[in-house]
Amino acid sequence: MAIVLGEPGVDGLGEVVDVLREWQHDGAPIQLHPGDLGWFWRFGAEATAAAVRTWSRDGRILAVGLLDGPGLLRLAFAPDAQRDEELARRLVEDVTEPERGVLSAGKADIEAPMRALVQDLLSEAGWNADEPWTPLRRDLTEPVEDPGVRIEVVGPERAHVRTAVQRASFGVSTFTDDRWHAMAAGPPYTDARCLVAHDDRGDAVAAVTVWSAGPGKPGLLEPMGVHREHRGRGYGTAITVAAAAALRELGSSSAVVCTPSSNVGAVATYVSGGFRRLPEVRDKHRDA
Repeated sequence: MAIVLGEPGVDGLGEVVDVLREWQHDGAPIQLHPGDLGWFWRFGAEATAAAVRTWSRDGRILAVGLLDGPGLLRLAFAPDAQRDEELARRLVEDVTEPERGVLSAGKADIEAPMRALVQDLLSEAGWNADEPWTPLRRDLTEPVEDPGVRIEVVGPERAHVRTAVQRASFGVSTFTDDRWHAMAAGPPYTDARCLVAHDDRGDAVAAVTVWSAGPGKPGLLEPMGVHREHRGRGYGTAITVAAAAALRELGSSSAVVCTPSSNVGAVATYVSGGFRRLPEVRDKHRDA
């Protein structure tokens, strides 16, 4: 059967989330996680559906792509499809030809598992390796230590606290209360938690959202931030440890996160929170 490029629509997003959950397992390369769709859901179900692409054969989804901002396609593959030549060649054709509705002409980046055949074919087509990212993983077999600060699990009535820390952590953040509620209404948030760390005075100093992919599977931290007025005091490490503990309570086998290698402070924070660096990964980049 031929490979079919599709858009799931709002009604099909649940199936996409389910297959992404199924594809996560320890030892697998870092790739698109259901939590990535969950975080994108802050823009609403319709926007999320419009940003998702699927590649299927005989009705079975083999690859999922998320258009995560202008010119960035993030990919995940079924474990047995990462080296599928027919799939990889069709995918490269689809991202190369703008009329197919995946990527527009001009500059673009594609995030794909490093072992996937599509990486090789994109190189042959003239795409270059972009800046390195550092994935990190923490095993959750053993209990997680106390983070040393008060941790709040944020519900709807306290969403404003979570969003305020996000905006104070990232200068370009547009995370509003309405967007928190849109995110929390999505199916991926069923297995997610928003955590806020408080200092001794009760001020909210750091926050993170964690996403489980189900019991026995890796969970994701996305995003984590420390309030700009409270940096350099260990709160990044504290909220990272709290994130690991929350994922363990949700049944996750490990916690994963990925950050630009150039962000040495973030890498150091995750390492201090018990995460182990994995080999660097690189997106594929196409110039205009």
